[in-house]
Amino acid sequence: MQQHGVIAHTLLTDFDISLFQSGKHFRIYEKLGSHITEVDGQKGVYFAVWAPNAKRVSVTGPFNGWKPDAHILHPRWDSSGIWEGFIPDLGQGTLYKYHIKTATGISLDKGDPYARRWETPPGTASIVWDFNYEWQDKKWLEQRREKAGKPQPWSVYEVHLGSWKKIAEDGNRSLNYAELAVELVDYVKKMGFTHVELMPVMEHPYFPSWGYQITGYFAASGRFGPPEALMQLIDACHRADIGVILDWVPSHFPSDIHGLYLFDGTHLYEYADPRRGYHPDWNSYVFDYGRNEVRSFLISNALFWMEFYHIDGLRVDAVASMLYHDYSRKEGEWIPNIHGGRENLEAISFLRDFNEAMYRHYPGTETIAEESTAFPGVSKPTFEGGLGFGQKWMMGWMHDTLNYFKRPTLFRRWHQNEVTFSMVYAFSERFMLPLSHDEVVHMKASLLYKMPGDEWQKFANLRALYGFQWAHPGTHILFMGGEIGQTTEWSHDLGVPWQLLEHKFHSGVQQWVADLNAVYTSRPALWRHAFTPEGFEWVSGDDSENSVMTFLRKGDAAEPSLLVVCHFGANTIDGYRVGLPYGDEWVEILNSDDAKYGGSGQVNGTLKAERTASHGRDFSIAFKLAPLSVQIFEGLKPPKPKAATSKKVTPVKEKATKPAKKGKN
Repeated sequence: MQQHGVIAHTLLTDFDISLFQSGKHFRIYEKLGSHITEVDGQKGVYFAVWAPNAKRVSVTGPFNGWKPDAHILHPRWDSSGIWEGFIPDLGQGTLYKYHIKTATGISLDKGDPYARRWETPPGTASIVWDFNYEWQDKKWLEQRREKAGKPQPWSVYEVHLGSWKKIAEDGNRSLNYAELAVELVDYVKKMGFTHVELMPVMEHPYFPSWGYQITGYFAASGRFGPPEALMQLIDACHRADIGVILDWVPSHFPSDIHGLYLFDGTHLYEYADPRRGYHPDWNSYVFDYGRNEVRSFLISNALFWMEFYHIDGLRVDAVASMLYHDYSRKEGEWIPNIHGGRENLEAISFLRDFNEAMYRHYPGTETIAEESTAFPGVSKPTFEGGLGFGQKWMMGWMHDTLNYFKRPTLFRRWHQNEVTFSMVYAFSERFMLPLSHDEVVHMKASLLYKMPGDEWQKFANLRALYGFQWAHPGTHILFMGGEIGQTTEWSHDLGVPWQLLEHKFHSGVQQWVADLNAVYTSRPALWRHAFTPEGFEWVSGDDSENSVMTFLRKGDAAEPSLLVVCHFGANTIDGYRVGLPYGDEWVEILNSDDAKYGGSGQVNGTLKAERTASHGRDFSIAFKLAPLSVQIFEGLKPPKPKAATSKKVTPVKEKATKPAKKGKN
């Protein structure tokens, strides 16, 4: 049957509808949205959209002069609320919107929630698009699967693609995906990071939102090129052995009228009550996690990026805002759950479903929660009652450590607990230590200018901060610009000031970060037991008078241990003695005070352990303790693991029975 130019057709089965309505259809993008297909020998596009409260839905575009009466979709005969139909003679690149007549008679023009491409802002139309890209990362994907569940290094470089590098001579434009596939990949490889984390690349109308106000959840931003060009960038990362993490935002969406808000004239994707459905901090709207069709939308969106873009992990934004009804709300501005508590039980259930689906369908990938509270079990498996994330940002470490480093060195002796306290709870979750974009915007100052003292001390403090971050148990992430000691706050309009590398202090910080990565990735002691106590041991955390803390990082028994010495005072101490777990030679493999990094050059080289007791240990070394530094020593010959002992049993020999003497006859 044909209705106003639309042929009745469906790709949806009864099973699809059942899964969709139960919140368990994790590939609903295969059926909803726009799909190039063929019906009765005619090529065209099948459209399907969920709008259960609409009075009428039609497809508009340049092909019909944007006339809402030209191509009216058919409502399904079931209770799904889906409108669908096939329009002949349309194809790749067709611009379109859904024209929705609401029950109250209002007309809305909406983009397709499932569209795989959108117009580049300020355009707001969706685009019919089938991907056409030949991936070359088979080896990477196979290795990723083989490494699933096994310890591996995670040193993450956070990037805002639109401002990583600007081309001043070309109108200060951003690099496109194809250019980033060369320049960004080469740089990350040179710096030794294992992963890049891309701030949201999904289509968003407002560039200064940095991608966190998304309208096109299934579409890569067209600001930097077509979808296949983003695939090219990710493919290039994989072929350079660099993993790619995407920021994913299931916590809220903007109120742009062409987006998800009031999609069919009702609160379809968002909670209807503003005490649950409106985010006061971001002037945005909260997904209704109790509506099953919304859960199918979100989880299938997460899996979509893994399937079509080969993403290696998702960092989930603003998880705390999802978990609590009273997040950023005063008393009386929120609604308790059915038990009278503040937890959003629907969001908790959704996050568990999301994580289970991710790890079941894409083993070897990782989910990471930006979660700023003490909610229990964020990175515990769901079968243990946790949320099921692979890692969680260690916001407490970030706040305490930056507070400590802001203090003048003279006063740090009274605040040693700020840098030792994180070890109390370091293994309660699988933590990632963040120094992210959030710490260098909104008048917070750059990391460099958070540091006290003169210019030399600022850079020395910054190098020491990074040394502490890399050596601390867990994994770590650093925002772009931090690795060169950026002097200004990050600006999405200006980008990273790469010209600073002409100055020695800045190039020294960059070299320090590269060397930290080189040591980190090559020494299993720093990552093999990143999330368990076996990988860490205090030597001394109480030398507050000298602002010194020392600890061991350990791999397996046959692997050399590392002695990490953090000195956050501004003086040099000769003959500083530290206890060791075993003797032989200990080599200083990193020292942030090395002259090549811009330091004063107080280095040590190879030291022979002495049989002099210190810190409750039989062996020790005495060395030159550099000012404002992190020094890492490697024990060359770890003791051989003791073999299992058992009481030696001496076998008892049986006495030979002598033959009887023959008597005389």
